[in-house]
Amino acid sequence: MEKLKIDRPIIVEGRYDKIALSAVLDAHIIPTDGFSIFNHKEKLVLIRRLASERGVIVLTDADGAGQLIRAHISSALPKDRVIHLYTPAIEGKERRKAAPSKEGLLGVEGMDAERLHALFLPFADGGEPKKRERAIEKRDLYADGLSGRENSAARREILCERMKLPRGMTAPALLGALNLLYTYDEYQEILSVCKEDPRWNGK
Repeated sequence: MEKLKIDRPIIVEGRYDKIALSAVLDAHIIPTDGFSIFNHKEKLVLIRRLASERGVIVLTDADGAGQLIRAHISSALPKDRVIHLYTPAIEGKERRKAAPSKEGLLGVEGMDAERLHALFLPFADGGEPKKRERAIEKRDLYADGLSGRENSAARREILCERMKLPRGMTAPALLGALNLLYTYDEYQEILSVCKEDPRWNGK
């Protein structure tokens, strides 16, 4: 498999994530060293500088810790300078670990090369995601009961489960992921299946 050349710097959690990505990408990969990023002001300054010049891609694990790290980085950067990529929520354990994560999900380092390759393919050689004829918008999430409603969080969980996206996604995070991964029609097709789930209406 030929390595993909990615022009934007890629932010990941740890060195094992970097090793996994380096096997399929020719890119500048920066590990946050987990929660160290919360106290490592110099590294955050570097990430801000890189984001201002080219923009950055953020790829963290699908578990709660990954979500916290992603949120911390996002809060420090302009929204239009960050591309969020998400690994699917796949149950399992990395070979080097004695036990799975708290949520029991594979992290970036546990993803197979083909999956990582496909995830970054749209960004190879300076590429951008294809423009959608009809973007998924905030009003769509509200109209579909995925934001601003009493049971919106539970419905987002059902949709994320179906789409193999990380659990606990906020409405803005979900919106960004949907527009990267799906067309409006694909989203509606999956949504129609979710609405047949008895849990959709709180049963």
